[in-house]
Amino acid sequence: MLPKAQVTKAHKEAEQEIFQIRLKELRMKMKIKQEDIESFSQSSISKLESRKDMKISTLLEYLESIGFGIEIKVYPKNKQIHGTEEIILIKR
Repeated sequence: MLPKAQVTKAHKEAEQEIFQIRLKELRMKMKIKQEDIESFSQSSISKLESRKDMKISTLLEYLESIGFGIEIKVYPKNKQIHGTEEIILIKR
């Protein structure tokens, strides 16, 4: 059995890879080539779609440029906190 830290690291890396795949899939579903996105160069899109960490502002700009909106929600991890529900931070 793997140590907990190693499992946690593997999960984080998997989540990052899934995120990268989904970004590319969104663009491809819209039938948009990397070079067709006006707000970014083709090489910037390639780097962006393989980036492990990204600014929210960059993600917003990318998604808007391929015709998608975004909604970021927050919620308390501790279910014991009363009166605090899911809150939408960003909706574009």
